[in-house]
Amino acid sequence: MIEAHALKFQYPGSEEGFALRGISFTLKAGERVALMGANGSGKTTFVRCLNGLLKPFSGDVLVDGLSVHKDQFLHEIRRRVGMVFQNPDNQIVTTSVLREIAFGLENLGLEPEKMKGQVQEALERFNLEEYRDAPPHLLSGGERQRLALASVWVMKPRYLILDEPTSLLDPRGRREVLRLIKREIEKRHVGVLLVTQYPEEALGFDRLVVMHQGRVLLDGSPEHVFQHVEKLRRMGMGVPVNVELTAYAIGRGYAHFR
Repeated sequence: MIEAHALKFQYPGSEEGFALRGISFTLKAGERVALMGANGSGKTTFVRCLNGLLKPFSGDVLVDGLSVHKDQFLHEIRRRVGMVFQNPDNQIVTTSVLREIAFGLENLGLEPEKMKGQVQEALERFNLEEYRDAPPHLLSGGERQRLALASVWVMKPRYLILDEPTSLLDPRGRREVLRLIKREIEKRHVGVLLVTQYPEEALGFDRLVVMHQGRVLLDGSPEHVFQHVEKLRRMGMGVPVNVELTAYAIGRGYAHFR
């Protein structure tokens, strides 16, 4: 389990105060959680605290009992908590698709014969076989994001943090990435935290967490959270189209959903 306890974080030299203001949160193995919030709400800062990329100013994050404040645990924490960024170019480091998928396994010290089989499986599962020798920069945005996912998936993390992985993609690319997340990642009983700006992507997840100005304001099932239509709109967020249509159809505006 990932456990965040009363997290506070402030960027050095920031005049805007704390980016995180006492956040507590849990993510269990196999649980699927969506995270939403307007720009500047602290989402990216928060998720980067979950695997020790950022260290909290106060409070703590425990990954299966291992604290991000303990430097001796950081390697193991980052092995257990895989992260895919919004822009795949920020995490692609090699010169071919095959080498990119193998890179993480090399760092884990996997035996070459085992590595070969796992890399081949990842190429096939993420529809990258035809690009195995291609330079990543020649791939489309959706293909590069699939490569980023495959490179994390192949290392078999217990938890997966996805920081707006579809925000730079066209609708077709978004659908393909989400399909792969559901088909390949969740079947391993991996805990998934999806940061998204699209309300429809949050539907079907176990929980939806909404952040605002460095705090968690709503946490519950997506169906329950999306009932707070007026509150979400005041925070600069949208709601799924079907929620708006239902509110309109009953003839009471949004009052019915408060």
